[in-house]
Amino acid sequence: MNTQPLQIDLISQGLLLTIDQISRLTGVPKTTLRYWEKSFEPFLRPSRTQSNRREYTLEDLDRIKAIKHLLEDEHLSARGVRLHLGEIFRN
Repeated sequence: MNTQPLQIDLISQGLLLTIDQISRLTGVPKTTLRYWEKSFEPFLRPSRTQSNRREYTLEDLDRIKAIKHLLEDEHLSARGVRLHLGEIFRN
């Protein structure tokens, strides 16, 4: 029996996620996500709706997870995170 939440199934179909959904999936507070958009701007740029709401893709979700890992588990500085992101996610 599949115990994955329906939300994950919807993500795999290419639907866009809100900042609240991303926050719940990653455990990263919304204020931190907004800060990371500025700190890691070339790597984390969610699209915006006409009403200026953020829309995150699966790729954005992967990048947020990578940032969280590098900061919390690897104890890198913001500069170190940017260097690693440049290697991981070549733009």
